[in-house]
Amino acid sequence: MRLTPFVVLIFLFCGTRAAAQDVSVRIRAIHDREGIAQARVVLGAQTQLTGETGEAVFRIAPGRHPLRIERLGFVALADSVTIASARDTALTFELSAEAIEAEEVIVESTRGERRIQDEPTKVEVVTREEVEEKLLMTPGSISMLLNETSGLRVQETSPALGGAMIRIQGLQGRYTQLLSDGLPLYGGQTGSLGVLQIPPMDLAQVEVIKGAASALYGASALGGVVNLISRRPANETELLLNQSTRGGSDAVFWNSRELNERVGYTMLLSGHMQRSQDIDGDAWIDMAEYERLVARPRVFIRSAGGSQLMLTAGAMVESRDGGGTVADGSTLDQTLDTRRFDVGGTARLLLSESRVMDFRSSASLTSHNHVYGASAENDRHATIFGEASLRGSDGAHLWVIGAALQRDAYSADQVKTFEYEFWVPSLFAQDEITLSERAVASFSVRGDWHSEYGAFVAPRAALLLRPTAESSVRLAAGSGYFGPTPFTEETEEVGLARLVSMDDLKAERARNIAADLNWSPDLVEANLSLFGSWIHDRVEAIESSGGLALVNVRGATETYGLETLLRFRRKPFVATASYTYVRATQAAPDGGREIVPMVPRHTAGLVAMIEEHDVGRAGLEVYYTGRQQLEDNPFRAQSRRNVIVGVLMEKHFGRVRAFLNLENLTNVRQSRFDPLIRSEPTSYGRWTTDLWAPVEGRTINGGVRITLN
Repeated sequence: MRLTPFVVLIFLFCGTRAAAQDVSVRIRAIHDREGIAQARVVLGAQTQLTGETGEAVFRIAPGRHPLRIERLGFVALADSVTIASARDTALTFELSAEAIEAEEVIVESTRGERRIQDEPTKVEVVTREEVEEKLLMTPGSISMLLNETSGLRVQETSPALGGAMIRIQGLQGRYTQLLSDGLPLYGGQTGSLGVLQIPPMDLAQVEVIKGAASALYGASALGGVVNLISRRPANETELLLNQSTRGGSDAVFWNSRELNERVGYTMLLSGHMQRSQDIDGDAWIDMAEYERLVARPRVFIRSAGGSQLMLTAGAMVESRDGGGTVADGSTLDQTLDTRRFDVGGTARLLLSESRVMDFRSSASLTSHNHVYGASAENDRHATIFGEASLRGSDGAHLWVIGAALQRDAYSADQVKTFEYEFWVPSLFAQDEITLSERAVASFSVRGDWHSEYGAFVAPRAALLLRPTAESSVRLAAGSGYFGPTPFTEETEEVGLARLVSMDDLKAERARNIAADLNWSPDLVEANLSLFGSWIHDRVEAIESSGGLALVNVRGATETYGLETLLRFRRKPFVATASYTYVRATQAAPDGGREIVPMVPRHTAGLVAMIEEHDVGRAGLEVYYTGRQQLEDNPFRAQSRRNVIVGVLMEKHFGRVRAFLNLENLTNVRQSRFDPLIRSEPTSYGRWTTDLWAPVEGRTINGGVRITLN
């Protein structure tokens, strides 16, 4: 024991001598003379990511060391290098490009821009291949694209106008943040019609982060994020024409051009219409009539030094009519005219090999002229957003620091009591650490100063472990908050004139944990996800004085469950089976606990598709939805189980592709079981019931997709 200090000194001396002998080694990965950014370089026991110029710098002892360089889209390089003593070394390695599988994609929503396999935060990606399939089913909206994603449910909220909201793992739709290329172009809180007004033609992929993501995107991401990633210029021109047996028509035009190697643009123009449908003949319109025009141009600019700029503008004009005759013989018409305009942009400025500045900014204005029977409400929603961040890589660290400012405002002509203007400045930081070849950790934190609800700190942590080359484990935990507004599913159905009070509300707060296990051998992918969330101070709409009052409910809303997915892929055949279990309970306003309504405990799906390049595709879809607890429904306390079957066929004839989609062949339709209209209205004037099944029933649509260039 008396020799211990001497032994320690020897080790310290030897360590100092060894460190002094380390030399600098600069590894550069290139392809066609250009650096490859974000390549993973393993030299000996050290791991680093290359910067924007493709370089990674190591301090390492002389000698022979194994070297491996990996990057999505390139053949992995495995070699060994000999480092001479007392001399700095610079080595350059040329990587060969290789074709990549559709599921191997780069994700943008976590700011690190890693490939999905290397991202510690679980991001589920709807690839372009899947977008193409759903485009043929619903060319005018992304509802089916999202509704058939495990853990997501597009819940119809309005039997009068056909509104819908995105629920993630059983949480309320208002907690889901919908973004376009990271920008809130559809507003800080997407309304119930927003998801139905976005054509999917110009989407490259959709990225979904489930669970509290306020650390990444602020208050509106309490339940998760859906980020729509746009297509890039590729010298394409397409025209899609579609007609359905329920009176729906769609025309979508897509054009993109690379004007030169630095500048390109994309353009989406579309028109959509739906004739009103009273399917069950009860004088109430089951499918609202609408006419909609959409325009979305984008410009992409890239400098010789690698800096990038994307600018976009959008316009959407829609008129929607629904309603009909209610039980007492009176007429209850509902109409909604919507105008939405937005501008936005993202910029990336390359400062050095390992430092990048990112800028995001957008402004959107949505105006509504809404008629609820005898009353009218005209309003405007405005969102202004700006963000600047610095991203860098130092050794095994890929970090981001930044600041953001968002303004959300609501103004109205008839219900001025509920007007608001929220300012939320924010600071955020994130560090993704490559711990080893088999482990990556991520830590994020965001501080928000909400002008109405005060200051909030939202942390998030995630860990990725790779026990083997074919398996991975992800663990995550985070928290978030949501600043209440007057808009809930109830007020969107009957209007704010029925809202009598929302005084002294507190922000809703959430905690979330998740574990994900993935196993992916050559032809099979298997995934099991476990999740749990706890929401405190939930805002509930309760009946009060002949109207609605918004109140905070004491006690937690507890949601937990699991998702499973099994995918088999052997070209040209792909089959995916999924199952989701959700158990959600909430504190009741009068004490005790109750099951959260409109959350099916069991859902499952099976999708099988066979596709031959330049020939066509054929697919089968089967979806099961279990029972849902219903709230204030005069006809039943629980919904019925249902199974929906669909078939898609597409045939290529040169530049023309003809498609036919047979949707809901089992003809599941809520009005086959119960009326949509109550025998008498609620105390706050609502005549309709909640929707727990489709309203359109069996539908067939078909059309052509023409390549014009």
